[in-house]
Amino acid sequence: MQHLACIMDGNRRFAKRHGWKPWIGHKKGVDAVRMAIDFCVKKNIKFLSLYTFSIENFKRSEDEKNYLFSLLVEQAKKHINEFIQKGIQVRFVGNRSLFPQDVIKACQEVEEQTQQGVTLQVNFLFCYGGQQEIVHAAKKISQSVQKGELLTEDIDEKTITNALWLGDAPPPDLIFRTGGVNRLSNFLLFQSAYAEFYFSDNLWPEVTHNDLQIAFDRFNQCKRNFGK
Repeated sequence: MQHLACIMDGNRRFAKRHGWKPWIGHKKGVDAVRMAIDFCVKKNIKFLSLYTFSIENFKRSEDEKNYLFSLLVEQAKKHINEFIQKGIQVRFVGNRSLFPQDVIKACQEVEEQTQQGVTLQVNFLFCYGGQQEIVHAAKKISQSVQKGELLTEDIDEKTITNALWLGDAPPPDLIFRTGGVNRLSNFLLFQSAYAEFYFSDNLWPEVTHNDLQIAFDRFNQCKRNFGK
């Protein structure tokens, strides 16, 4: 397995279950993120993509959004040295025009300081939507055609892949979703064509190393023919 992708669902329900403000669940989910990163390092998985904040999440309250943005900046800065020591490259993938200014600065700082990491690339999909990613790619390709840099008849799957926000990463081998919901929710729509799926009833803050191990083992038991 090269690429594990996680839809981290259930943070707010976890908070509600404990009688907390909804957004406090996101802070509790940070431990699960660190566990997933450590899992990938131990299993020699080279890419980990985490659905951190979708474009649809902008519909949430200002309090929750502000908390999420602050948490992202705080945690990113807090763990820079750890990322560097472990050879972890961090990237923030999504529509950067929607990033708050203070978040953009923090993201750039983390990306620059960890860009030499080769052990694991962690992609935080932030202000991200799969449909929006495809639209962005279509516009980018259209501009190349208009400039004469690309012929329409030369457009293929590789052309589209390279134009995606996450175009330089291999497609996910396994998509792991928590929260008891069995859908993609606008996550890596183009890239997930041949992905395997594992759906867990556990909420994201409840996920353990053993949960990921079970999903990993089931993936390794799959026979992947890719149409052959």
